[in-house]
Amino acid sequence: MDAASQRGIDDIREIRERVVLQPVEGRYKVYILDEAHQLTDAAFNALLKLIEEPPPHLVFVFCTTDLSKMLPTVRSRCQTFAFSRPRLPELVQLLRRVAEGEEIEAPDAALSLVARSARGSYRDAVSTLDQLAAATEKQVTVQSVLQLLGAVEEEALFRLCDLVVDRDTAGALTFVEELSEQGQDLGRLVTDLLEHLRHLLLVQHLGEVPESLPITEETRDRLREQANQVGEATVLRLCDLLAVAVEDLRQGGDPRLPLELALVKVTRPAADLSRESVAHRLELLERAGHLGQAQGTVTGTVTETVPETVPGEPVEPPAAPSLELEQLQEAWQRTILPAVEEKSIPTASVLREAHPKGLAGDTLTVEFPRAASFHRQLAEDPKNATLLAEALYEITGRHLALAFEVGENGEAGPEAEAEPDEPASEEEISELIKGTFDARELEEP
Repeated sequence: MDAASQRGIDDIREIRERVVLQPVEGRYKVYILDEAHQLTDAAFNALLKLIEEPPPHLVFVFCTTDLSKMLPTVRSRCQTFAFSRPRLPELVQLLRRVAEGEEIEAPDAALSLVARSARGSYRDAVSTLDQLAAATEKQVTVQSVLQLLGAVEEEALFRLCDLVVDRDTAGALTFVEELSEQGQDLGRLVTDLLEHLRHLLLVQHLGEVPESLPITEETRDRLREQANQVGEATVLRLCDLLAVAVEDLRQGGDPRLPLELALVKVTRPAADLSRESVAHRLELLERAGHLGQAQGTVTGTVTETVPETVPGEPVEPPAAPSLELEQLQEAWQRTILPAVEEKSIPTASVLREAHPKGLAGDTLTVEFPRAASFHRQLAEDPKNATLLAEALYEITGRHLALAFEVGENGEAGPEAEAEPDEPASEEEISELIKGTFDARELEEP
């Protein structure tokens, strides 16, 4: 009985009328309900009495793909058997037996691709092989499988990750262009690359290639080697960036631009001033420092990673990361102010009308419009200035001194230099407080 289409109480009543009769042949009457979790609650209640006290000749078999939707009262009265998905070698073995029986010529690499696309389903694997045999006149090749399934060859995934390891931005973008020109579905490339990154992450944290991974024996050594080359921070960062492409794909967008942006940001992290990118860069530096110390200790050779120090002499601090004024201006509204807002919403509101004007050494000049002179006075408060300096350090990795000034529409004019700022009136201060803190005046009773 298909419980997906016969899920009402009338269908169960029909069963109840027939089960009381003895079987004509055999010792038992066996009722198999497929997708049993789709039965209505009323149907389950009508069936519950038979489940609790079945006749000696009656056996019920409930099949479900979502065990959590089965009623607890039904599950408590049944013996549960959980069937697991077959592994990749088992699927390949089945496909090889089918191919030999049907006289289908197919290399092991092609059968492995078919088995991987089936994702643990015998039926889907055999059905795909049947379609390939009919389309290629029983001459199945790797290219025909890739063309039918739109899958990405494992070599392409390994090569793309190798380009990420080499920080080869141009090579990665060119390779994506080549795959697109070959007719590769870039949406499938994103999902397959995420699956490949998951395999790398498992190998990195488990220390070995799990047997459950749907990969061939030839791929295991290559996967283990690449897991030792790609850093864990890089894998996690690329997964986060590709999640944006997956979200665009779900909404019907083109995943090409998010994919290319992800490759650029992970191969050139210095070009991205987002907080996640800064955290990624710091983790890479820490990992490189620990690796350099470990190599210098184990091998006993002089390395350039950890400089030698002489007692009594000061240790030179590491060079601060380079920073340009244009980078700060670009990241001001997008990254810096949100970082300040997480620390203090009023301080971020004060800085909302300002913008970085100049960067001389380690001193950043922040300019306010002439109409926002009171905002500048609030920004000069040590508490607000400290919050801004901390946010700048989190984003840029530089300890910057701050200078605040007032200009005319973003530029200091001669009138601003000649005439001192007039103190704000009581009405101006009242309006500023209302707008900044979302306040309102209380009328006296």
